Amino acid sequence: MSSIAGQAEKAGRAESAQSAGYRGVFRVPEFRTVFLAHLLSLLGVVVSEIALTVLVYHLTGSPLLSALTFALGFLPYLIGGTLLAGVADRFPARRVLVVCDLVCASCAAAMAFPGTPVAGLLVLRCVVAVVSPVFNGTRMATLTDILGGGDLFVLGRSLLRIVSQSALLAGFGAGGLLLAFVSPRGAMCVTVFTFGASALLLRFGTRRRPARAQGGGGVALLKDSLAGARLVFGDRRVRALTLMFWVSPMFAVAPEALAAPYAGELGASTGALGLLMCAMPVGTIAGELWAGSALSAAARSRIVFPLAAVSVLPLLLYAVRPGIALAAVALVLTGATGAYTLGLDKWYVEAVPEEIRGRAMTLLTAGMMTVQGVGMALAGVVAELVPVHQAVAGAGALGTVAILVLLREVRIVQRTEARDEADRHMTGG
Repeated sequence: MSSIAGQAEKAGRAESAQSAGYRGVFRVPEFRTVFLAHLLSLLGVVVSEIALTVLVYHLTGSPLLSALTFALGFLPYLIGGTLLAGVADRFPARRVLVVCDLVCASCAAAMAFPGTPVAGLLVLRCVVAVVSPVFNGTRMATLTDILGGGDLFVLGRSLLRIVSQSALLAGFGAGGLLLAFVSPRGAMCVTVFTFGASALLLRFGTRRRPARAQGGGGVALLKDSLAGARLVFGDRRVRALTLMFWVSPMFAVAPEALAAPYAGELGASTGALGLLMCAMPVGTIAGELWAGSALSAAARSRIVFPLAAVSVLPLLLYAVRPGIALAAVALVLTGATGAYTLGLDKWYVEAVPEEIRGRAMTLLTAGMMTVQGVGMALAGVVAELVPVHQAVAGAGALGTVAILVLLREVRIVQRTEARDEADRHMTGG
């Protein structure tokens, strides 16, 4: 029966894959469930970030603690992504996703409780951040089960990224509007509901699949998680592709981290600051939609190298200290070049062995959040030493050099593998 079900699932994927663009992805019922759950959990994350930051500031009057509350959303990612990555492979994916949502819902409920002190709020924020990479990595690996590792997976990943970028545009405004009517702790109750609803959707709207690997918890889980990291970075191809996901975002966050100081440097209004903050997500959404709907799978692979090579090059426009309009154009272009990740997604899934896929993808998402936090911090340090526009331009120049070096490594790996494959074919191996 399981074989028949698997064949039917593959047939459904093949039929959907023949559909144009994103419509084929939405024809897969399980993906619709995952998509809606993602939308709900994103809403909860955005509302909780705003509400918690405001709540901590109201309780302490400290801008430092308020900023630290926001930063804690990045820093523990590395801990969860490294030490708990084995969870994604050792337990059934649906169970992992539901438990992660319930943990986040419980933390949000504790944050909403009137007696929770500031220290408790910060600890709960860390718990959510530790759980997040496990959830995101498991969900990404599950998409390969639901959609396969081909074009449907690439488009499904793209849709989830588009939703995430859209949340940056609309979510914070909606969260701010919500706080005009309810208290920060009241707003946290919305987060409890969204995480709970996401857990219910995933529990009853997705199929139970067995764990990819065997093993228990405790020390064995920790060792398995670390072993997964060694396997990812020990494989030359997977290591290079992982860094491809990390390096560009690390430098691309510089203008966003320094948007407020740059607007201040120009004497611009808060409206201009909002334009700078929205520009890169707008470009990212446009690039994703273009690559996902207008290009074939082969074309998405062909654009990886050229678009990645220029992905942070538009930031060099900051060298001339541009006005708000030209700076926004540079940021839109930087976001749009992120379309290369659709081709990169396919390469990555093909490169990672299935038995470590959950750990690899958990590490991938954790590392991406971590390097962005590091990039923001480094941009701030550099901006203390040189003018803001020079710091952003420097990020564009240094990032371009780093990406070109990495692209050379990827090209060498691809040529070596192609040559080895040709040799095996010639010898009949």
